[in-house]
Amino acid sequence: MNSKILSLGAFLGLIAVILGAFGAHGLQGLISPEQIATFETGVRYQMYHALFLLFLGTSPTVNAKTKQIIFYLVLFGVLLFSGSIYGLATNSLTAFNFKTIGFITPIGGLLLIISWLLLLIKFLKNRTDISKN
Repeated sequence: MNSKILSLGAFLGLIAVILGAFGAHGLQGLISPEQIATFETGVRYQMYHALFLLFLGTSPTVNAKTKQIIFYLVLFGVLLFSGSIYGLATNSLTAFNFKTIGFITPIGGLLLIISWLLLLIKFLKNRTDISKN
């Protein structure tokens, strides 16, 4: 599982750097500065979660089952949250109206929040288990 987590973290990081460069250079003049800022928000959250996965994949204190759950929460959370933000920010450049699926942005955000909450609960549980011994 650690290999899958680390691979996804590296992939999301790679794509975040590419999309960040594209947003900073390729979208200038095509969309408004506000839309570029929105696009950058998606990039930023994608990179945060790429780093989160890299941490998770190297953490010996989180069991495999918890890692697997967090892996899928982050995967789908980034796809829904950052993916929908990319679509909404570049909506004027496409034939598809991403505003019709804008409701998935908060769903993706909720999945990301749950992934962090699950990690916090795991750390607190580990701390409690250690103090009992």
